[in-house]
Amino acid sequence: MSYPAGAVDAERVALIDASAIQHNVRTIGEYVRPAKIMVAVKADGYGHGALTAAQAALAGGADWLGTAHVAEAAALRQAGIEAPILAWLHTRGTDFAHAIEQHIDLGVSGWEIEAIAEAAESLQTPARVHLKIDTGLGRNGAARADWPQLLRRTVEHRERGLLSVEGIFTHLAVADEPDRRETDEQLAAFREALEIAAEHGITPDLRHAANTPAALSRPDAHFDMVRVGVGVYGQSPFADRTPEDLGLKPTMELRTTVANVKRVPAGQGISYGLTHRVDRPTALALIPLGYADGIPRIAVHGPVLINGRIYHSAGRVAMDQFVVDLQDPDTEVQVGDDVVVFGGDSGISAADWGAAAQTINYEIITRIGARVPREVIG
Repeated sequence: MSYPAGAVDAERVALIDASAIQHNVRTIGEYVRPAKIMVAVKADGYGHGALTAAQAALAGGADWLGTAHVAEAAALRQAGIEAPILAWLHTRGTDFAHAIEQHIDLGVSGWEIEAIAEAAESLQTPARVHLKIDTGLGRNGAARADWPQLLRRTVEHRERGLLSVEGIFTHLAVADEPDRRETDEQLAAFREALEIAAEHGITPDLRHAANTPAALSRPDAHFDMVRVGVGVYGQSPFADRTPEDLGLKPTMELRTTVANVKRVPAGQGISYGLTHRVDRPTALALIPLGYADGIPRIAVHGPVLINGRIYHSAGRVAMDQFVVDLQDPDTEVQVGDDVVVFGGDSGISAADWGAAAQTINYEIITRIGARVPREVIG
């Protein structure tokens, strides 16, 4: 994926390649079919724009969409998305009645079952639910000791016509580390939970456990549906495998232009705290993106591409800007030259910035701020 210099008339922009999202969904389908594919479009489509991500994912063959919050799912409905959507993270303030009216499926971990049943009764419309079992991640989901009680309450509400159980699911903790035994343990616990549910007369059509790493590496975790996120956005969940290794295409390119260039002497300090000083005469370029735009403040030696060459950040990232050492006082880099922070054909990935910031590629793409406009291509 490449874009001509000056193709985007903006001070800064995140180019979103919808065709790459479609490609990645199709590629994941080659790993998991006949299992269905749910694409997570939570967190504003992992920073790509929820509606853009949803439309591209569906065009690529996604069967379902997933959001954390009901409000995210409801916004997609308002935008005209009619595909099945599951929302799974709720609070006491969640509008379950609105979710039922909008035909949004609801994840249930325990306490929600009563609130959802109450909303369904008030509407005289059954809620579509997916029961979640915690098999070891320790976040949402019913504890294994509480699973039989959740099943009993579910059956009682179902018999009253208030619930339709569409799925049972869990979430994996270490599938991105394929050699760890905990994934085997979690899948065994999930199968046990499914057996207990069957004993209670609950055998839904959709059993789902696999996230992106399990979808790509654990066929035994595919069941009836996989829930994929970061892979759809062209990122590898594995430390030792690139997106290219997996057949995935990056979907976001973060670009801007050089805001200033100046020559400085040896010993010049750079940015707040003067944590970095140059050891020779050089030139510095100012990049007009900062932590308010999603560039991690903690990042050290973050790479950028300017005029076909990779340079690295120097000193602390500030709120609106960071500095790049151009390595040469007689540089040809000028104000207005294009800068690629990551993505496209730059050779720089979100994972590279993740390494510079002691974090993961997921965080890099999802934290790009609202001040950076998204432009959809492809």
